[in-house]
Amino acid sequence: MSKPIVVGTDGSDQAGRALDWAAAEAVLRDRPLHIVHAVEIRQYRAPVFVPPETPDYLNRAGHEVLAAARERVRERWPDLVTTAALVTGEVPRALHEQSDKAFELVLGSRGRGGFASLLLGSVSLRAAGHPTVPVVIVRGDAADRGEIVVGIDLIREADAVLEYAFDAAMIHGARLRVVHAWQTFATLVEAGYAFDYEQIELDLRNAVIAAYKPWRAKYPRVDVVDEILLEHPVTALSTASRNARLLVVGAHDRRWNAPQLGSVSHGVIHHAQSPVAVVPMA
Repeated sequence: MSKPIVVGTDGSDQAGRALDWAAAEAVLRDRPLHIVHAVEIRQYRAPVFVPPETPDYLNRAGHEVLAAARERVRERWPDLVTTAALVTGEVPRALHEQSDKAFELVLGSRGRGGFASLLLGSVSLRAAGHPTVPVVIVRGDAADRGEIVVGIDLIREADAVLEYAFDAAMIHGARLRVVHAWQTFATLVEAGYAFDYEQIELDLRNAVIAAYKPWRAKYPRVDVVDEILLEHPVTALSTASRNARLLVVGAHDRRWNAPQLGSVSHGVIHHAQSPVAVVPMA
């Protein structure tokens, strides 16, 4: 069986949107869907504050959340192979363990309890393990229309990000927009240094084209446009996300937490107006 798409759910509206996105993606890619709900009982590591009936209640509630999620999927995608798991432990770690061998992990942009903190860079997020799969955060307009947008950093290896973006564009039959944003140093401008902006843009465009050339050869049917912008990367990518069905960025390390994501990826997660895929760098 092919690698599943894993989606975390807590029963919230945002988790429901993530569930719908993940299920549609699973159908499109002919992959099974694995739904996970994590029960985090000892949030403060102080059992004295946990009523004895709490674990049983949370387990029952968790099973109800999973049952509702499976029914939601069954109503719209009756032929989709779906499994579910109720796991106990820290939410980020539990999700990591469930998705370690998956194709990707899908989450909502808001949630209840641990899931909300997971996506907003909390202590729980920093304590997460070492994700080895793309993490898709479903936010903004998750409609199945528009471009696939990918932001690349020419300083770092971009193959993993470009491969994911080209594959997504092919699967969805969408145009791929490759964006590279750059900035001048204000202190150099104030000091009177002159910049040949046209030449810089030309050089950067050539470097961007060279970076995606192998993937364009592998995916010849994907329509590709490139865009070089003199703008802060977070602003440029967030603006591009307005007309995107998916925005793809890279994580700078396999530990998916705010410092390791880098300021650009972290900023995009908070400001994008479309789902965001964060791809681990090779």
